[in-house]
Amino acid sequence: MPTPAALIDWSQPWLKPFRILGRRLSTAASVSDNWRLALNALAQERGIRNYQGLPISFVAQAELPPATAYEAFIGSSGKVPTRDNLHDFLNALIWLSFPAIKARLNALQAAELAKAGTVSGASQPRGAARDAATIFDENAALLLVPDNAAGLALSAALRQHQWQQVFVDQGHMFGGEAEIWLFGHALLEKLVQPYKAITAHTLVLGVPESYFALTDEARRGWIDQRIAAELAQPDALIGRLTPLPVLGVPGWSGGQDQAFYADVAVFRPKRGK
Repeated sequence: MPTPAALIDWSQPWLKPFRILGRRLSTAASVSDNWRLALNALAQERGIRNYQGLPISFVAQAELPPATAYEAFIGSSGKVPTRDNLHDFLNALIWLSFPAIKARLNALQAAELAKAGTVSGASQPRGAARDAATIFDENAALLLVPDNAAGLALSAALRQHQWQQVFVDQGHMFGGEAEIWLFGHALLEKLVQPYKAITAHTLVLGVPESYFALTDEARRGWIDQRIAAELAQPDALIGRLTPLPVLGVPGWSGGQDQAFYADVAVFRPKRGK
């Protein structure tokens, strides 16, 4: 079976942080019928481990025991069940890119399962912390803004759905003073065939001026450690995620004129309480 990476256009602007790794992985996977071997070689090279210190490896879905929750299995074994599809390939890409965040999310989800007294994942209700972790894992974007007045104004406008201010009035900040990193693997999957209404659940982070002097790889590591540290608190994500129509980011789509941003079916006003 061809690697799912063959479906991905790595030249897309939202994939810039993953481009080098993605192309390397695509090349390695193209010479093997089992593309998980390429994933595992990179995981071993990078020393990626789960929250219990077990090496992460990507295994066939059939290795997941019956009546065992996916999250609990990763926590107890370090093995990530990975199907032959684009969704799971992109999940692996995020493990390789943000291992500390992924390990901390897995720890949070496993702890919530243990609290419910189950390893099957069938407990109801799931709880706000586990729900927030799942949404973040699947559909998160990270907006990094400077710790200054402009950054505060941009993040406040985003939370109020003031799209004209976010994307037009302060649009010049993107790619310079502010940047977007995509994290959710389901979000990345949707963007393989992009459409205007794709919307991320966005976590806004204020960063010091020194952050913008870092290399791309150092920025990735900084983000990984910063968010992983915040996720040590089980309720760290509750109430913090805000919508962001990702193709509204300047330069991420063609035709970003006044009519583009006036489309209230995508750029929705904030609902009153």
